[in-house]
Order: sequence, then C-alpha cells, then structure tokens
Amino acid sequence: MGTDLVTDKEYRNFELQLEWKISRAGNSGILFHVNEKYPNPYFTGPEYQIIDEKNYPGKLEDWELTGVNYAMEVPKYRPIRPAGAWNQTRILVKDSLVEHWLNGVKILSYHMWTPNWEKLKGAGKWKDYPEYGMSRTGHISLQNHGDQVWFRNIRIRILP
Repeated sequence: MGTDLVTDKEYRNFELQLEWKISRAGNSGILFHVNEKYPNPYFTGPEYQIIDEKNYPGKLEDWELTGVNYAMEVPKYRPIRPAGAWNQTRILVKDSLVEHWLNGVKILSYHMWTPNWEKLKGAGKWKDYPEYGMSRTGHISLQNHGDQVWFRNIRIRILP
C-alpha cells in the first residue's frame, strides 16, 4: 500500500489541472489547503472526490460521489467517464471561491468560510474536525485509499 502524494510547496490561489482514472470499485481524491499538523490530509483539506460509484461495494451518499466537495457540496450534473477511462479535472481556488470542473464542464462552485460553509461543516462529517477547511493556504494532496488510481499531466498555475 502506498501513501498520499503531497506537494512540497503550499498554495493559496491556484488552478490545478490533471487527468485521472480509477480502478474498478476504487476510491481516491484530490485535497487542497492541507496543513501538516495532523497525520492525514483529509483532517484539514477540502476534497474533490474521485470514486468508481458504479462498482463501489458500499452504498454511497450524494456527498460521496465523483466531483463533489466531499461531505459538503454536491453538483447537480457530473459528466463522469467509467472506471478505467481517463477523466479531466480542473480545480480553481481564488480567495474563498472554489470551482470544480469535470471533463470540461464546471460542475460546482462554492465559497469557503461563509456562514453556509460553516453550517455545512458543523452539521456533517467535519463537525469534530475544527481545522477542516479553515486554512487559507496549504499543500495539495493526491489521496491514496489503497485502490489503484492514476494521475497524469498534472499542472499547477499560481494565481495572483
């Protein structure tokens, strides 16, 4: 079993573009604004979820599907390709604004640190993680859940 891949640098405002594919029944994610105070990136960093929802062995909630802001925000539409096929992701973070893109389509846009953000955080999975999503800067992490996942053509552009 491998480990999460984490950038050496920390990023505040950025655009991340990459391609990924997931194995059958696989689970992974892309996290940002991760800090190193805790042993796991997901304790602090918001996550763009990647999962083979069609073949995943357990029941999945809407907030666990590909492209969501994990356990927080759910898009209405997600043009996902099946396990084993390459997908394109773009994540834009500019101050409090975050956009999730999947295969050329903006699927989600939200603001961090707003009253709505705090409400979602306090009512769900992150209520016992006080520093979750609170950092204004941090590392980017490609998550390892023990399933096979491939990433390629990774590009990070720093925004002013």
